[in-house]
Amino acid sequence: MADLKKGARITGTQRDKLANDLKKKYEKGASIRALAEQTGRSYGFVHRVLSETGVQLRGRGGATRTKKK
Repeated sequence: MADLKKGARITGTQRDKLANDLKKKYEKGASIRALAEQTGRSYGFVHRVLSETGVQLRGRGGATRTKKK
């Protein structure tokens, strides 16, 4: 993951690289909260960047839930 200064504006190529890194890790099972902590960014920032990549966001709890019979 790219070295980021906390609160620094991220644009252009640096943002694209970060978005791709976050997408890959999220698709491998990392939570938005974990990614936010790793990057020093807010939950909202990570959520927004993931949404911009077009990734299918998981529901709360992370795993697909099955109905009880």
